[in-house]
Amino acid sequence: MTHKTLLLALLAGTATPALAQADTAPAPAAAPASEPVQEIVVTGNANREGLRKLDASYSISTASAEQIRQVQPISTADLLKIVPGVWVETSGGESGANVFIRGFPSSGDAPFLTLEMNGSPIIAPSSLSFLEDSSVFRIDDTVERMEVLRGGPSPIFANGQPGATTNFILKEGTQDPHLSLRATYGTEGTYRGDFVAQGPIDPNTTYMIGGFYRYSDGYRHTGFTGDLGGQITGSVTHKFDGGKINVYGRYLDDKNAFYTPMPLATDGNGHVSTLPGFDARDDTLVGKEIENTQIEVGPSINGGPTQKKQVDLSRGRGARIYTFGSTFSYDLGGGFTVQNNMNFTKGQANTFALFTGDNPQTVDQYLNGRAGSVTYADSGQALAGNAETIQAGIWAVEKHIQSFTDELKLSKELFEGNTLTVGGYYAHVKDHDIWNLGNSVLLALEPQARVLNASLDDGTQLTRDGFTSANSYDVNAYYKSDNVAGYVSDEWKIGKLRIDGGVRVEHTKITDHSENSSTGDLDNNPLTAYNNNAAYLNGTWSDLTYKKTQVSWTVGADYAITNRLNAFVRANQGALLPQFDDLRNNFTTPENIKPQKARQYEVGIKTSTHYYDLYLTGFYNRFHDLLLTQILADGSSVVGLSGSRAYGVEFEGAVRPIEGVQIGFRGVYQNGKYLDYATKSGNQVPRQPKFQFAIMPQYTFRTDWGQARVFGTYTHVGKRFADDSNLQPLAKYDTLDLGASIDLKENFSIQATVENVTNTLALTEGNVRTLTSGTDNGYFLGRPIFGRHATITAAYKF
Repeated sequence: MTHKTLLLALLAGTATPALAQADTAPAPAAAPASEPVQEIVVTGNANREGLRKLDASYSISTASAEQIRQVQPISTADLLKIVPGVWVETSGGESGANVFIRGFPSSGDAPFLTLEMNGSPIIAPSSLSFLEDSSVFRIDDTVERMEVLRGGPSPIFANGQPGATTNFILKEGTQDPHLSLRATYGTEGTYRGDFVAQGPIDPNTTYMIGGFYRYSDGYRHTGFTGDLGGQITGSVTHKFDGGKINVYGRYLDDKNAFYTPMPLATDGNGHVSTLPGFDARDDTLVGKEIENTQIEVGPSINGGPTQKKQVDLSRGRGARIYTFGSTFSYDLGGGFTVQNNMNFTKGQANTFALFTGDNPQTVDQYLNGRAGSVTYADSGQALAGNAETIQAGIWAVEKHIQSFTDELKLSKELFEGNTLTVGGYYAHVKDHDIWNLGNSVLLALEPQARVLNASLDDGTQLTRDGFTSANSYDVNAYYKSDNVAGYVSDEWKIGKLRIDGGVRVEHTKITDHSENSSTGDLDNNPLTAYNNNAAYLNGTWSDLTYKKTQVSWTVGADYAITNRLNAFVRANQGALLPQFDDLRNNFTTPENIKPQKARQYEVGIKTSTHYYDLYLTGFYNRFHDLLLTQILADGSSVVGLSGSRAYGVEFEGAVRPIEGVQIGFRGVYQNGKYLDYATKSGNQVPRQPKFQFAIMPQYTFRTDWGQARVFGTYTHVGKRFADDSNLQPLAKYDTLDLGASIDLKENFSIQATVENVTNTLALTEGNVRTLTSGTDNGYFLGRPIFGRHATITAAYKF
């Protein structure tokens, strides 16, 4: 039985599928005006009981399990689009997103985003090359809620992230047994089943177990399975006098097609259109013909064949990860409480993908006046001189990661209203990287592109099995880091005023054991264009050790003007400490590596009543020693050092003018510029719009069948630049999503959503593999959002 047949059988067996009522009940029709809002957050504070979201002196957004399901995110990172001040690019698929925070500059991935599970970083470094943390976490029905903290006290706790900390809190067991089943179908060819079971073990101990399995053709037409896999999560919770311990484990095994920029037509001003026969909303160059390809990774030894590696592009950017962790809290008496969060993660997160870098050329342009021909590799049929071709690299990146973190904190109420917390944090990380970049192959410009060969009339071969080059950049490196941090935090409540502050001292030690590279003529024929001066690993090794100590601090205050209206101010200074990639890119000059320091200031107001909510935050940040790395089409890296500043305002909230009607909104205006960056000073930081907002109306009403809801999201994204030279403008765009749901009785619910209803063509990134404008011959390489697609999900709860 195939995976697809198995899932169809599973879905057919749950004719009344998954999850029932909303986890959070709708607001009552007429809540008393004096009733306080009691939404509790636990991220960013030392209080084991958490504190009201209104009372937090920092910017934090939350989403319940029901709100997450209403969004129907295509990935973990995609869910972050509901957070103001966060710009997310998820056009690469389930994994490999780029996430940017409040004008913080970066070249991609998500260096200023930490992903936590139950308060612990899943992987201690927030981002490594070809691995941002959301790629190793999948959302399913085991998630109770999400909390996203921006700035604030983030530089003090856990891994000291100065940007955003996203904490996913898992469901725990219950004394009343529960079982929920969910089935999901997507028009892109997705079949998915979820389940969660909760129940008692004894009067003080409960369990939770759940997970999902999914088959999908993928959001683009590749001709092979785009996404395949699932995960299983379990936990045991034991409560005792004065405390609680929760132990959890998760296994993720998922492979996901990875989509990179593709060819489009352009007017050179950021406006793009699809090419005839190639719809960039749904098509891709990747197809069956190059799904499994051998690349050459080393020269011949003693006259033997060149060394080769098999690359399976259907594996894309997936993950096979084991995660184990625990949370513990206990009241020691005498005003003392102790808390501990631990996490251990181990596994692989590899990338096998086709990376575009050069714009298309006609056959005549490729031959460049030389007498020759270009033919299909499978049939030998020649292409006309005006036929379009494109070169792209088949890249293989293997990452074997292991991360252990532990955070211990001891709190003591010194006197009424004042609590002092002393904490310690330790992280031990190992990473073995094996990279083979370059491997450019000549393709016909068409969906699921066919491989081409090229030769000159004098017999010179310009390609071999379609390849125009071999590896141009190789890595075989073993990395290890140890981070030790200690912090002190104090919170003092004086009437309606709450003041807090903290200081953190962290020491990092990183070691890099890397195999050196050489260049050579892999086919031993200096007369051919193929493989001359290709890069390969030569069996000699180099070692480097880096050490650094960093001090971070925060101070904030919150004033409760009324029980429903608070104002806060906050200042902090934190840093993104160097990581493995920084050592590799600066191997000969490690003394130049510095923590990327950020100082932030915030002021905001928060209010929530029965009729409206508003969370409004003004922010200013200043960066020093920003380390920016760009990987070019041939796999080489360009490193830049700069500073920046950004200011703006982020907002989110909702109005409820009449019973059943809610109009939500969120957005950000920001002005981020480079400083101290030579000729690029004054340029807009790339990939982030100055202005983006979303409006989310919804109407909830009763029917004879149950409670129904219709909802939608209109999103506006402003103009951006794809590069730090501001040579690649990306046009503004608007999208519309629609949905409806109904809860039948107490057990059954069904929801349908349609994303990108207008089938808008819009880019999230440009050609990140070039230092130029990226425009040539009327072409441009960019990565568009996905075209229109719909999802229907149904749930049943026992």
